[in-house]
Amino acid sequence: MGEPRSVLIADDDRAIRTVLSQALGRAGYNVRATASASTLWRWVEDGEGDLVITDVVMPDENGLDLLPRIKRIRPELRVVVMSAQSTFTTAVKAAQRGAFEYLPKPFDLKELLAVVERALATPAATEAPDEEAGPPEKLPLVGRSPAMQDIYRTVARLTTTDLTVMVTGESGTGKELVARALHDYGKRRQGPFVAINMAAIPRELIESELFGHERGAFTGALTRGVGRFEQAAGGTLFLDEIGDMPAEAQTRLLRVLQEGEFTTVGGRQPIKANARIVAATHRDLRASIRAGLFREDLFYRLNVVPLRLPPLRERTEDIGLLARHFLDRAKASGLAFKQLTPAAVERLKRHPWPGNARELENLMRRLAALYPQETIDEGAVNAELAEAETSPDGAPRAQETLEQAVERHLKAFVAAHKDGLPVRDLHERVMAEVERPLLRLALSATRGNQIKAAAMLGLNRNTLRKKLRDLELPVVRGIS
Repeated sequence: MGEPRSVLIADDDRAIRTVLSQALGRAGYNVRATASASTLWRWVEDGEGDLVITDVVMPDENGLDLLPRIKRIRPELRVVVMSAQSTFTTAVKAAQRGAFEYLPKPFDLKELLAVVERALATPAATEAPDEEAGPPEKLPLVGRSPAMQDIYRTVARLTTTDLTVMVTGESGTGKELVARALHDYGKRRQGPFVAINMAAIPRELIESELFGHERGAFTGALTRGVGRFEQAAGGTLFLDEIGDMPAEAQTRLLRVLQEGEFTTVGGRQPIKANARIVAATHRDLRASIRAGLFREDLFYRLNVVPLRLPPLRERTEDIGLLARHFLDRAKASGLAFKQLTPAAVERLKRHPWPGNARELENLMRRLAALYPQETIDEGAVNAELAEAETSPDGAPRAQETLEQAVERHLKAFVAAHKDGLPVRDLHERVMAEVERPLLRLALSATRGNQIKAAAMLGLNRNTLRKKLRDLELPVVRGIS
């Protein structure tokens, strides 16, 4: 058995020092703890410790400012940074200044012990830390929920690489914000950030938009056109709504990612591709692959690092912080200062937010513009959300989850049978109501191709045929 590994702890909170010292001691580590950055620096200079765990805010020095100095004199020493600030900027600074890991407070002791074990088992990095961490005061991503902390840590690690990233999430979750953060805080931040939305460009123009074209390549091409790949040289190319890219363009994009070069439409001279790729979609691309609508080989080229953004309903604890952030932005744009009562924030948390953070931002701007009072109460929020949650005929809007819609319809069905529910075939009747539109949509998406529709649904082809017969659904094959 070798000698126990040594861990140095720096935190001005006595309780945290005690808890960490006891936990690491029980795990078999030698532990030294201090309340000051200066003492930690002296220990590091003297060659002590196999691992450092440091807080960010300490009385005599910021732990993040100490990090580059530690890495300069002892590049092999791993450093774990912990912070109660729990912001995206803190995570990015920690990663770019050489931290092995960033842990937001409060953290789980089991997680910390796992990080310590992993840090001591990982070969030391030899690359010098990047002390210039991008715009320090920007907060492109807001939230302190566990889901967002995971996003911060992942994005922070990715800013030190050029890996291709696939960002998925519902509309309004902030996919372009993540792409911009990867660029603004990344290695290519001095280069251009170029975005292209596949859903917003006519399919016959996408290849020209991406790769450019030569004069005379097609009708109307009176001059040479520079494509987005060329515009993004040295920077980042953001391919938004990649799931809407037509098949021909998918093939050309795959070739670029494989070979690292492209040609313009009508051109012959290869041009080297020099852009980091960040793609985004709200679609389930695996389902699109099964339906034959998206190339599987392109998916794996783009999905090097998958990053899922949670919808707002999965991180309701962030709603108050986000609302304050959006009200501050509204004030900065010239609208009046507003604040929310605690009851108003609680009302916001009960809304399903089908439009996610974008919907919340629009609501905050509306409240700031239309309500004269400085403090917005629950009544004002409720009035705005009640309108958003109902359609003109008074029924709840269709912008709700499938589960919520089914539950609402079933409750109405139960309420309509005051003398008791029909006891025969209820399950079969409900399932048929759900299956009919599902099968119709699958057949529509695959132009009536039952083999592709069955694959998309995860059904055997014979099972699909039987369901179509039982539900008396006609099949009309589309014309390609």
